[in-house]
Amino acid sequence: MSTLRKTPAHAAATSIILCGIPKGEPVNLLSTIPILRIFSVDKAYEFYRDFLGFTVAWEHRYEPALPLYASVKRGNIELHLSEHHGDASPGSTVFIPMQGIDELCRELNAKGYGYARPGIEEAGHGRTMQIADPFGNRLRFCELAP
Repeated sequence: MSTLRKTPAHAAATSIILCGIPKGEPVNLLSTIPILRIFSVDKAYEFYRDFLGFTVAWEHRYEPALPLYASVKRGNIELHLSEHHGDASPGSTVFIPMQGIDELCRELNAKGYGYARPGIEEAGHGRTMQIADPFGNRLRFCELAP
């Protein structure tokens, strides 16, 4: 019985064959955009737009009566919100590194949103503020420790 020993050159050649395309440009991963499951457009916009201060970048529906898929943005953060049952599971957590967590905490608490009064917790990796949306997803804002 013989054993096939893969060398780095062999592994690279194998991956090219498996992909079916010649080697080209290097991989460049640009960013991450979490998809969060929602069940009510009104509740989602009340939370993400009115409370958290995101703006609606765009909306998409295949037809007017079908589920919404939308993008909301604030600063460099973009989140996708989806009513489509197969896009995401409720109960996800999104980790958002940031600066100015004290100001964000003051801003959010000043709005008097009836379903959240966020506070800041000290953690080994930084100061965090976690807020749950109406659908059980959690946004964990974190000002990283120096």
